[in-house]
Amino acid sequence: MMRRPVLVAVLACMAMLAPMSVASGGVTAAPRGVTVGPGGGTPGTSRNFRLVGHDPLFGRGMNAAAAIYRHYIYIGNRTDGSATCGIGDPRGPGANCPHPHPGVLIDDISDPANPHTVGEIGPPLEGNPGITSRELRVWPREKLLIVMNFRCSSVIHACQAGTDAQFPFDLAFYSLADPVHPALISTYVPTSAAGLQVKPHEMYLWQDPKRHGRALLWISTPQLTSNPAVPNMMIVDISKVPGGGPVTELAEGNWNPLFPNGGSEVAFQNDLYTHSMAPTADGRTTYLSMEGGEMLVLDTSSVVNHDPPPGTVISLSNDLISNPANRPIWGNPLPGCLKACPEGHSAVPVPGRPYVLTTDEIYGTFTDPTFGCPWGWVHMISVADPAHPQIVGEYKIAQDAQSFCGSPADDPATEQFTSFSSHNPTVLPDLALVDWHSGGLQAIDIADPANPAQAGWFSPTPLASVATEDPALSRGPDKVVLWSYPIIRDGLIYVIDIRNGLYILRYTGPHAGQVEDIHFLEGNSNLGDAVRLASPGDR
Repeated sequence: MMRRPVLVAVLACMAMLAPMSVASGGVTAAPRGVTVGPGGGTPGTSRNFRLVGHDPLFGRGMNAAAAIYRHYIYIGNRTDGSATCGIGDPRGPGANCPHPHPGVLIDDISDPANPHTVGEIGPPLEGNPGITSRELRVWPREKLLIVMNFRCSSVIHACQAGTDAQFPFDLAFYSLADPVHPALISTYVPTSAAGLQVKPHEMYLWQDPKRHGRALLWISTPQLTSNPAVPNMMIVDISKVPGGGPVTELAEGNWNPLFPNGGSEVAFQNDLYTHSMAPTADGRTTYLSMEGGEMLVLDTSSVVNHDPPPGTVISLSNDLISNPANRPIWGNPLPGCLKACPEGHSAVPVPGRPYVLTTDEIYGTFTDPTFGCPWGWVHMISVADPAHPQIVGEYKIAQDAQSFCGSPADDPATEQFTSFSSHNPTVLPDLALVDWHSGGLQAIDIADPANPAQAGWFSPTPLASVATEDPALSRGPDKVVLWSYPIIRDGLIYVIDIRNGLYILRYTGPHAGQVEDIHFLEGNSNLGDAVRLASPGDR
């Protein structure tokens, strides 16, 4: 999530949070079904999930994304290796709050009932002051771990204050030949065709289904500009990295100028950029989640069908299938939107079906006074006609309903320091698993996309205390913050709670068979069963 200008300078890590106004234009088709799932917002409750195993990860708090290789799971860190006290920490201000085990933790999950830490990538490689190891992926075929590092926020991540020059960003590549002792191969700073170093935020790992030795990374590089020479997304080739070779940029794009008013940051309240993206399993079509511009459909067949000539970087800026004028619009479509504003986070295709599931992510009013209730939720979008995507259904939890806003349960601490907001989804043909911040893990029956229904939830019992409380997400009364893309491995679901650690779950609700049949699936790669689930004509 990103922020508006007043906080962009303050939120040093580009925490990527922001409300927006939606300019005129777009497709505003009313959803046929809006479902409210009552469960999930109460810690220590669940339905249709069974807890198999849990590791509190030293009670460090501030856990980030996870990636699995064989019987090991690697977990990044949202904060840094300093002792900076987060805002509101009674030990602060100052450097009186040590951040234990600040690096990338390595857990042995060979016995899912007993996950336990067996290693850590620590300083000087990871866990350094001012830098978060926010995003992780693994390319199993080449025994390659990818860690995205960038400067984190002194406001919302309890990190040491500084600049990108002091705390630089990069992708770090590690060999997992020895999975407990990863060895650094190389690092890569995303660099545009014009030679501009651009800060990454999220990434999608794509292994070519036809050439398994070829792997590409889709990287979001959110930039508040309509300058077409400054990319908002890049696609790079990492195929040669395992052998010590370079990363090669293949394509980039910036679609802000195509929006109404030329993508004016005044009209869009400094909130128009690509937050994240997900291609179809075959890579030919990519769904862009635009923070202030809902969702766009992009043709990426030029990248996946062949290798461009050496030194050539393909421009994707004119390759949209859905013009921004025809984008599906939700929330308040008026300039100056104050509440229920679109805050696009993820856009993930439903495998084998012509639908996309999108999430919106909104924090509490601590980060912005226009945030808070009703937070953000899921939209189901038909892409049967990808040039004219249509919203067909919505799914909320009870805390996202307007009736919750201002109720006794929506007390000031909840409103400021909690998020009952959707975040990262892993999607099966008829079932979506969505980490929903303080709404826990939500299982959503999407067999009828027009009427998505709650199929279950899991909200853990919080730890009594953690070393670093998330200043923005767990200072309120609700101490649950499910955050990462759920990973399905051999029928079990692996999720990360920012505050409370790693949870391994078994799902028992509707469409449980689809989960049980999965060897491997995650929402941010096409590895494992993703290609099998997608039909040949999947777009």
